[in-house]
Amino acid sequence: IFPLVYILRVPVPGLLRCCGIFETRESELVSMDELAFKFAVNNINRNKTLIPNTTLTYDIQRINLFDGFEASRRVCDQLALGVVAVFGPSHSSSVSAVQSICNALEVPHIQTRWKHPSVDNKDTFFINLYPEYTAIARAILDVVTFFKWRKLTVVYEDSTGLMRMQELIKAPAKFNLKIKIRQLTPGNQDLLKQLSSMGMMTEYYHFFFTTLDLFALDLEPYRYSGVNMTGFRLLNVDDPWVASTMDKWAMERLQGPKQESGLMDGIMTTDAALMYDAVFMVAVASQRATQMTVSSLQCHRHKPWRFGPRFMNLFKEAQWNGLTGHIVLNKTDGLRRDFDLDIISLKEDGTARVSLYQCHVWFKPLLFIAVWNSYRGMNLTEKSSRDKNNNVTDSLANRTLIVTTILENPYVMQKKSDKELIGNDRFEGYCLDLLKELSNILGFTYEVRLVADGKYGAQNDKGEWNGMVRELIDHVADLAVAPLTITYVREKVIDFSKPFMTLGISILYRKPNGTNPGVFSFLNPLSPDIWMYVLLACTGVSCVLFVIARFTPYEWYNPHPCNPSSTLIQNNFTLLNSFWFGVGALMRQGSELMPKALSTRIVGGIWWFFTLIIISSYTANLAAFLTVERMDAPIDSADDLAKQTRIEYGAVRDGSTMTFFKKSKISTYEKMWAFMSSRKNTALVKNNREGITRVLTTDYAMLMESTSIEYISQRNCNLTQIGGLIDSKGYGVGTPIGSPYRDKVTIAILQLQEEGKLHMMKEKWWRGNGCPEEDNKEANALGVENIGGIFIVLAAGLVLSVFVAIGEFIYKARRNADIEEAFCFFYGVQSRQFQRRGSTFSSGTSLSTDLESGRGEGSLHAI
Repeated sequence: IFPLVYILRVPVPGLLRCCGIFETRESELVSMDELAFKFAVNNINRNKTLIPNTTLTYDIQRINLFDGFEASRRVCDQLALGVVAVFGPSHSSSVSAVQSICNALEVPHIQTRWKHPSVDNKDTFFINLYPEYTAIARAILDVVTFFKWRKLTVVYEDSTGLMRMQELIKAPAKFNLKIKIRQLTPGNQDLLKQLSSMGMMTEYYHFFFTTLDLFALDLEPYRYSGVNMTGFRLLNVDDPWVASTMDKWAMERLQGPKQESGLMDGIMTTDAALMYDAVFMVAVASQRATQMTVSSLQCHRHKPWRFGPRFMNLFKEAQWNGLTGHIVLNKTDGLRRDFDLDIISLKEDGTARVSLYQCHVWFKPLLFIAVWNSYRGMNLTEKSSRDKNNNVTDSLANRTLIVTTILENPYVMQKKSDKELIGNDRFEGYCLDLLKELSNILGFTYEVRLVADGKYGAQNDKGEWNGMVRELIDHVADLAVAPLTITYVREKVIDFSKPFMTLGISILYRKPNGTNPGVFSFLNPLSPDIWMYVLLACTGVSCVLFVIARFTPYEWYNPHPCNPSSTLIQNNFTLLNSFWFGVGALMRQGSELMPKALSTRIVGGIWWFFTLIIISSYTANLAAFLTVERMDAPIDSADDLAKQTRIEYGAVRDGSTMTFFKKSKISTYEKMWAFMSSRKNTALVKNNREGITRVLTTDYAMLMESTSIEYISQRNCNLTQIGGLIDSKGYGVGTPIGSPYRDKVTIAILQLQEEGKLHMMKEKWWRGNGCPEEDNKEANALGVENIGGIFIVLAAGLVLSVFVAIGEFIYKARRNADIEEAFCFFYGVQSRQFQRRGSTFSSGTSLSTDLESGRGEGSLHAI
């Protein structure tokens, strides 16, 4: 409601006559602008230095709201008495009528309310102390950018409220904003109470008010709700003079009649402050106006005031440090420029300031966070930075938070008790201990609730979420303390603290049956291929040694060194001897045969080096293969799972593990997801308990977090982890997106980590009975089942040698028999020849001499 004020310069010495016309509503006895006008006139009269030797008087007139005809008639009546300037009125229809008359008679029209430029663009004789409309629009956009909002809803009451948002509404294309626009139902309504009844007065909502009177609202009921409220403030309340003036105003208002305005009692509104500054600006301009007379103006004559343009220029040139800051007007259009807007937000630790007259306590539950200037834009203040460095527990102390979780051993488990348990006492586990530690650090209380659908949270094909993630999105819960994996898709819709546990995906499978070494397990240190290659190498080297020994002249020698003239030479490296040399070196025993030539020694040296490596490698592996029980596992890694279809595998439905395979672009994991998705009814399980049961009872492999596998394998010796980690991730505490609790929980988790409490809690809940048979993997004593094959080889060798010896005996006996028969035949022939010649056969020596050359020599000597 704006007054229509006439400040008259009458030819009475030392008297400055003022007149005001005010619009009043039905619920108001006296308008706030009328009270501010009287308050300003009285203060000017008390100040003898502003306009010395001059006294202000006033004449108050009231008109009905929206009555433009009555406003025009009253303006004409006042102009007939001589008017220096006209103030108001507030409604657009009345303002237009008054402004047209002021333009025609060249009388300054002073306004203190927001006006759209479509009304003012063609007017020349007007001044508006209200901040420029485009500047306010830019300030709103800068605030949205400052808080990095990407989604917001604009709620307005009438078209003028929507016009203030024009810069913001045009911004989406440039700032990637998603804006929804809604209009309130016409009529009186308490918006804050409606928001509170809808459960929106929480820390998950941020309300920005474009009104400049947010500080004057009674926000005490919402001070501890955690809701975020931000708005502008034009009044410079940090100035001592401004604070003193507002205290005087509050004292007078508390002594006057009560009015139902929705504002705190005694608080000076921005409109009242602007009216106060406007009256002072007229006084400042009048102080500089010398030799200026006020004429009686008639609306029907259209004769303007000859001193009007001069006084208009004096008014535009005047400057004043008023309640609304430093006032500077634009000389071209009469709009206010270079002004500051304080950005204020609701805070919990509101302080009380006692007025100078000890009659009013003004609560200030608002935090001064920044200053916006019409030229320089947003500027974060040092005071704001100091206020933000408060204890991190301030906003959580004495709060009761709703915590959603899920039953999962050992994180959250039902506590076993003979008595009926209620509330948080129903549960125990790692997450409950973590929650208790966070509560002790941050000072909040909590109520634990199990997630309704029993799921962690995943997104379906329509983009809808379920599980704990959904409850955080819907603000059903404040925290999610559970083995909730931090993932990219979840991070887009909720916030996570720093991880309190790191882990990765692995495979849970039945422990494979142990296989004891067989009687021929001494062959296991080398693969069959290597044994075959060693045998071929031994044979090949023997053949090469035989051929080279035949070629080189240095391997041939005289078997009778005492007979140098003998032409008989021999070579030790026969084919059999060459093979014996290779086998002897391979067995690390050597032989009586030694190469003499350089070429054969090279072959022997290389073969010795080869056998050194082979025998050393064999010996190194022999102990492990003979003493350690080997596990015969059908799969060893995720690749093995992907390559087969006999063993079924899967994960928890709608869990992070399932999401990992669903979103993965790695070919192996894509193949695994194709297998799981084709068998959703059997491959995907409802929870870990169902999956563990399937692993134990069927040929099924469960893909799950390594920490859960560690816990399960400690308590069930029939299960084990197969392979390493497929990925790396962490568990974090989930909060709704934008929640103020996230950073505080993160700080508390880091504190617990540095103190070692997270590790102690994990040791407490993961430690199990263990599997005694696997506690110590020491070497076992060797038995017949381990090295019995060696005895078999030994026995087989002995038996073979006996048969070979018998064969050699038989072979040699037959050779001797053949030679003896040949000798007897030869002896008979020779005897007969000697008898015919008359010779006598007396010794074997002569016979040997006679038979020196012939096939029978070796046989005869043998005999």
